[in-house]
Amino acid sequence: MRRPALIHPWQSEKRLEAWVRQARSREEYQRRLAIWMTLTGPFPAHRVASLLVVSKQAVWLWVSQYNRQGPEGLQRRGRGGRRRAYLSLPQETALLRSLQRDAQRGEAPKARQIQVEISKVTHKKVSISYIYRLFGRIGWRSSRARARHPRIPLAH
Repeated sequence: MRRPALIHPWQSEKRLEAWVRQARSREEYQRRLAIWMTLTGPFPAHRVASLLVVSKQAVWLWVSQYNRQGPEGLQRRGRGGRRRAYLSLPQETALLRSLQRDAQRGEAPKARQIQVEISKVTHKKVSISYIYRLFGRIGWRSSRARARHPRIPLAH
């Protein structure tokens, strides 16, 4: 028979039991219950996995995360979203408002000018593709169609 995984004693058994009951979602309850079952059972990972109807790799992952980081190791941040942004959404919104005001006055700034400005604010080097994605978020096109070619005389 396989040996159960060892659980690092971050909490007493009573606190661990209360922690399991405080889960806010089914997935969170499953992760916490896997830890509790491994500690109090003690059940090996394949048995916990079959009881919770998850893979044994998931159980091993949860046990590993719990052992390394404690109860916070099982917290999930969710999928997708803006995790690596140069500016927070309020900062970005304030910058874009000023840019839109300039654009309405006919002084639309160039992408390179905005790149320099954002680099000053963030104290980091910002790629030009970030600026174009910023334009896309506010509905600006990166390049506008010209009414006429600049080298063609007006009389033509």
